[in-house]
Amino acid sequence: MLLSIIIPTLNEEKYLPLLLDSLKSETFKDYEVIVSDGGSKDQTLAIARRAGCRTVIDDKVKHPSRQRNIGATLAQGEILLFLDADTVLNPDFLSLAVEEFHRRKLVGAGFYIKFNPNSFVYRIFALNLNSFCRLRQYLAPAAVGAALLANRRAHQKIKGFDESLSVAEDYDYCFRLSRVGKWRMIKSVKLAYSARRPEKEGKFKTLSKWLRMGIFTIFNLKIKKKIVNYEFGKY
Repeated sequence: MLLSIIIPTLNEEKYLPLLLDSLKSETFKDYEVIVSDGGSKDQTLAIARRAGCRTVIDDKVKHPSRQRNIGATLAQGEILLFLDADTVLNPDFLSLAVEEFHRRKLVGAGFYIKFNPNSFVYRIFALNLNSFCRLRQYLAPAAVGAALLANRRAHQKIKGFDESLSVAEDYDYCFRLSRVGKWRMIKSVKLAYSARRPEKEGKFKTLSKWLRMGIFTIFNLKIKKKIVNYEFGKY
């Protein structure tokens, strides 16, 4: 069954090649790659096209929600995988994730993370974030938007990501998917989550933002106001 991988981008010429190279090494081969761009000024689109990706540009609204939704409209697969451009996958990531997604009859799923690089401080961060997601998955699911799986029909049923949200649109998306079918955290493989934001912005400054957003969404509140500065394409 075809998997549609949707990558929202904005000036990702440095990181996108690493992700695309890792996809070529995947043992699972039945996929298409859609790069949904928000109006990059660098070589992002040229890199995507040289790699054989399908591309689409929409620069009216520069936000991951918008780019994910636009990319999903082109998807031909029954399963959607939304991936951040700074992600790098292990060779068996897709095969393990897709097999588990099918076996557990899920309509949506998130991933536990390990940071890249995986220093001691980041291991503590990951432990807490993973515990937070593990506890929430049965009642009010939440997972990082760097990698999310969704059944395409379920995605269409909930009308995709809510583009009116400033931040935590990934948490909201997970919660709404869980209301139309079974949503769980994938157990067979972890996501290597890029630490580029906390490395450049500051570890504890970034952690404080995540905590504010996470606490705010515990009761499924939608964050429409800009309670934190979390710009798409900044890093």
